[in-house]
Amino acid sequence: MHVKDLLKLKGNDVYSITPDATVYDALKIMAEKEVGALIVLDGDKMVGILSERDYARKVILSGKSSQETLVRDIMTSDVKYVGPDDKVTHCLSLMTKKHFRHLPVMEQDKVIGVLSVGDVRSRL
Repeated sequence: MHVKDLLKLKGNDVYSITPDATVYDALKIMAEKEVGALIVLDGDKMVGILSERDYARKVILSGKSSQETLVRDIMTSDVKYVGPDDKVTHCLSLMTKKHFRHLPVMEQDKVIGVLSVGDVRSRL
């Protein structure tokens, strides 16, 4: 199975936030959309990803305030991603080796979807 096939099954909604938003605002969106990560976009360009794990490790455990901390201060900026023609098995391998749970899907410099480790595992 390829990534494009998985996106057809699960949908390709992309939930995002800007780097200048507060972490609190990001958490509200994650809760509303019932997702564990948001793509961080500066205009149309992906500049990072923010996950619940980033929040737990970089805000809560550091004694910071989610209402005062900006997304840019805790996001992961070295984002690994895949393309629509990559195989789902490659996605799982990448997620397992790099220890992350969310993987953006890019096509022509645009985010066209996000896969979670659960999405990938359920299709293998």
